[in-house]
Amino acid sequence: MAHWKVLQLAAPVFFALAGAASAQGLAVETARGRVELPETPERIVVLDVAAADTLGALGVQPVGLPAEMFVSYLDDLKEHAESAGTLFEPDFEAIAMLAPDLIVAGGRSSTQVEPLAEIAPAIDMTIWDTDLAEQALARLRSYGQLTGREDRAAELEAAFNAKLSEARAAVAGRGDALIVMTNGPRVSAYGAQSRFGWLHQALELPEAVPDLDAQTHGEAISFEFIAAADPDWLIVVDRAVALGQGNQAAAVTLDNALVAGTKAWAAGQVIYLNAANIYVAGGGIQSMNATLEEIKAGFSQGVKAGG
Repeated sequence: MAHWKVLQLAAPVFFALAGAASAQGLAVETARGRVELPETPERIVVLDVAAADTLGALGVQPVGLPAEMFVSYLDDLKEHAESAGTLFEPDFEAIAMLAPDLIVAGGRSSTQVEPLAEIAPAIDMTIWDTDLAEQALARLRSYGQLTGREDRAAELEAAFNAKLSEARAAVAGRGDALIVMTNGPRVSAYGAQSRFGWLHQALELPEAVPDLDAQTHGEAISFEFIAAADPDWLIVVDRAVALGQGNQAAAVTLDNALVAGTKAWAAGQVIYLNAANIYVAGGGIQSMNATLEEIKAGFSQGVKAGG
């Protein structure tokens, strides 16, 4: 699709994903490798919730954000930004009118990097499923570098690592866990190599079922699967809640005789995470901190957390 209206509105910009800029350019690491930007950006459009999360933590106010971000803790950031479309469908004309110095895409908007680059330099800051925590910290460093907030980024990284250590201590020796996501009546399981697998990896939390299929949307499972796995802990993400949908709640879906027979259910060791934080904003520094707090609270008390 030719974005001829965009090109009429935007000033000509030369951008190549891995191309060289001037000697004064700013080089940052992205999901597609090292990219050189012409200068430190002041006007940034952000089309990824995790990116908005981390940039917000750094004290950066984007000029444009998706109209719906699903997480309430970014409401103030969104209130002071113009709508830039949706996570899947950027509004090219609105973005061009904002005259950004940089467009940050990622995850759901990553396929739009090339057409967005017709407006301004655009970078893909997607955080892949595996090693999410390490990638998230790498993105934090890149955002600190490109906004001139390296010191703040270092403070945020140190605080995250401290919280991670606390959560790791809380889960140590407490048994294994199974991470499941409900979508109405359907249930999927997520292993160490999945989008939620950083909870196993970073926390050194044993898997109740090793070697689960590492699919983006998890491995579809039955209640019999959960019963056979018999986890010590059940960690639950409710997709419908994350997206504000009125589907059957996770607590209702899982309330049956097969799940009730597991060690986790019998001991009250079921943790309902804040679904929007981990599902939509996963990889944002604020989101990860909040999830770690929920895990620490859940394992420390053996009761439900989040919601």
